[in-house]
Amino acid sequence: MSLRMTQPASPLAAATSLPIAAASLLRPAHGDADLIGEIAAGLLAPAAHCSPKFFYDGLGSKLFEAICELPEYYPTRTEAAIFARHGADMAAAIGGGGTLIDLGAGNCAKAASLFPLLRPAQYVPVDISRDFLLDAVERLQQRFPQIAMTALGLDFSAGFALPASVRAERRLFFYPGSSIGNFTPEQAVAFLRGLRDNAGADGGLLIGVDLVKDSAVLDAAYDDALGVTAAFNLNLLRHLNRLIGADFDVTQWRHRAFYKADAGRIEMHLEARAAQTVHWQGGSRRFAEGERIHTEDSYKYTRQGFVDLLQRAGFASRAVWTDPAGWFAVIHADVIAD
Repeated sequence: MSLRMTQPASPLAAATSLPIAAASLLRPAHGDADLIGEIAAGLLAPAAHCSPKFFYDGLGSKLFEAICELPEYYPTRTEAAIFARHGADMAAAIGGGGTLIDLGAGNCAKAASLFPLLRPAQYVPVDISRDFLLDAVERLQQRFPQIAMTALGLDFSAGFALPASVRAERRLFFYPGSSIGNFTPEQAVAFLRGLRDNAGADGGLLIGVDLVKDSAVLDAAYDDALGVTAAFNLNLLRHLNRLIGADFDVTQWRHRAFYKADAGRIEMHLEARAAQTVHWQGGSRRFAEGERIHTEDSYKYTRQGFVDLLQRAGFASRAVWTDPAGWFAVIHADVIAD
């Protein structure tokens, strides 16, 4: 399948302000001006797109939890098996008493499973879905009262600086689930360089990476038989309706996902079932039947390919653990000294 579909003659022409009567019918926008501008720019691009970070409102976070339980979605259970089999080795390599910074923490379950082994002095979960995160941390703190916890509800995809409340000693960034695949390789290097700058000289990284494998396995993982991934993708439109005051009709869109071997990535799209015009606060766009909004990429790597990428970002790989089939890897890396 081709990423580029038939486009309107001039989608930017649709960005003009709506008549007062039409604008008054729009939903209120709950996002700030910068966020609305970011989303609108993606929707008005020649090939419309939207960042996958907008999957994760409250419902989106719950749907992703459900995806992780699906038989087709191998990454979660395969990564969990690696942690179960090699967790003691990881703990020996990393050591206890550090600062565990959990990126895209969600319900915090992955990090919590490592607490008995890593014994962190402080746990810092970071997630864009703030309310969902705070609920999870409140429950987790009751189970592990001896661990200091500092929840950060923010978008870390564009880089961030850790607040003073986060211990500077032995910071370990924990980025499981192969979420690094949502970045292009060049974006991934830039993002990881940002983590290196925040980690300090004695810091490190523990990261999950999805490896290249048969395309049939990949296609099924992102287009499951029950349609949970489809619901997850479609819920993005519902979230955009709230954030930018849009009037997407979710029933007029369908989920598309497929592996592009030449690019080394899974692509997810939302495809218009019929021609339609979508409005939002300050703009609109006409979508042709079959036109798509590109919602996610998930890059897959070879083991050596990702080790080389880490090197470019300023991290030295110390250990790589994989499952017996070689479908997934967990990599521990240290900061390379200047």
